[in-house]
Amino acid sequence: MTELSFTCTGVRADRYAAAPTLLFRLRITAADGARVHALALRCQLRIEPARRDHDAEEAAALADLFGARSRWGSTLKPLQFAQVSLVVPGFHGETEVDLPVPCSHDLEVAAGRYVHALRDGEVPLLLLFSGTVFAGPGGFQVAPVPWHKEAECRLPVAVWREMTDTHFPGCGWLRLPRESLDALLAFRSRHALPSWEATVTALLATADGAAPTRGRFTAVARPATERTAP
Repeated sequence: MTELSFTCTGVRADRYAAAPTLLFRLRITAADGARVHALALRCQLRIEPARRDHDAEEAAALADLFGARSRWGSTLKPLQFAQVSLVVPGFHGETEVDLPVPCSHDLEVAAGRYVHALRDGEVPLLLLFSGTVFAGPGGFQVAPVPWHKEAECRLPVAVWREMTDTHFPGCGWLRLPRESLDALLAFRSRHALPSWEATVTALLATADGAAPTRGRFTAVARPATERTAP
């Protein structure tokens, strides 16, 4: 049985991906320089929030995920980040590959909500490996990748923001029920607001006690080919 070990040497944003994607650089080492014909690799990525400090502002932003800070001793549990697979080409002894991990910017997803709440620093991740290795010096041996194979990685918050800003510069996303969306549409039409940003700003002003200012926004007829601001 070929013994493999895994190390994550870094992570970067994939600026050329169609959707937000991180590239984790993996170094895979086969014991005794063994020959590996191919490796069908699966990787589960978990966020381990207990392995970093959180300041008061971050703790307040994470209250809906983990509750009050006084309870974090029992509530600060790992979060599922992603689960991906990769076919690694054959190698002798050691190789390095990029592991692409598509990421969600949806704030309804716990992992996205967690990273969004962090101001700086790093996100502690644990990579758990499984899969099948095809190896053997003179033949073809098939063996599973043991489930205890792991690697730690620290994802810089700056890299996450670079990834999201590449696809959604300066923006975020909210999921709303259809009834709420219809109500927002009616409010926007009633006040002749030109964009969703103006609509939410007007609603926040109303909630703070100030009436929405119709004159501040000007209804604009937009061409059908122009994207509406989220």
